Amino acid sequence: MKQLKISLITILLFVYQINNACTGIVIKTKNGVVIPARTMEFGFDVRSKLLVIPQGTDLTFLSSIDNKEGFKMRAKYGFAGMNAVEKQIVVDGVNEAGLYLGSFYFPGFASFSTLTNSNQANSVSSEELGNYILGSFATVEEVIEGLKKITVVGSFIEDIQGEAPFHYAVTDANGRSIVIEYTDNGLNIHENVVGAVCNSPNYEWHLTNLRNYVNLAPANRHGFSLNGEKFASLGEGSGMLGLPGDYTSSSRFVRATAFVNTTLPSKDEEEGIFRAFHILNAFDIPKGVIREKTKGGVLTDYTVWTSAVDTKNKIYYYKTYNNQSIRKLNLPEILKASKGKITIIESETNRSYEAVKLN
Repeated sequence: MKQLKISLITILLFVYQINNACTGIVIKTKNGVVIPARTMEFGFDVRSKLLVIPQGTDLTFLSSIDNKEGFKMRAKYGFAGMNAVEKQIVVDGVNEAGLYLGSFYFPGFASFSTLTNSNQANSVSSEELGNYILGSFATVEEVIEGLKKITVVGSFIEDIQGEAPFHYAVTDANGRSIVIEYTDNGLNIHENVVGAVCNSPNYEWHLTNLRNYVNLAPANRHGFSLNGEKFASLGEGSGMLGLPGDYTSSSRFVRATAFVNTTLPSKDEEEGIFRAFHILNAFDIPKGVIREKTKGGVLTDYTVWTSAVDTKNKIYYYKTYNNQSIRKLNLPEILKASKGKITIIESETNRSYEAVKLN
């Protein structure tokens, strides 16, 4: 029994280290629609379901801390999206105003305030910040002001044996996008100028790292001549020669930036959603590619689900590891159907394969 307990702790600590392969992008269509999209990677099934929280819902924060009540509010906007580990928290979703929030792992850099008696009344746990932002604000500007009114603290989450080391991507329907980071230096807010977000290190480091790839371009290179000898390229893709292909956060950020800023323009939101999922296919991690042996067995990081959001029509699209068919949640319709009650909807369905038939 003692050995089993030690093995379980080893597994959980390893999961805490490897579950940081999420990739986020933001694309804009020719008709002015903003589409944030992302992958969610973890070293175990985070048991995500669709969580719907209507306007007017009373929210009390610090839900993961026994006998503690933090900041209290009534949701100004209804919102919905994916939860995690069966908690009533949205870690990736959209609200009635078209505001999007995604939580991304930020291990080794995330640092939150310590909960005290003096700050408890206005405290929100790091895993709950999505509920606060999506339930309160319509624009990025409002979010920035609203963060001044609360204290973000860490709280123990049993599934990861620690606090949720998140940073956050927020995008509004007007097209402004930011990355919110809490570090040892306090609150840092970065304008998402390249339309990409990944995990550690911090956002400024990722922007600096892009300077190592200044020659990347979509156009093919045709070769060169040297001492009268012609050296032609061996095939397509020479413009992106040197693009990093591994699954580290730094490499994924470079790829995401390159793909977002070279993808063909989308005429409308339907085509934009289509292109967003195609881009994120390049970041999908199948089970087994990233693995680690532990005393409890082999663990593998993988893409649990992928999402994209139409911020104009407030529609949340997603697919899961177990079912690659894209499904959608129409927020206005689902809020009406929920009749003012918090609703949880299964996100998984059985795989199905459509048979080809002769006409």
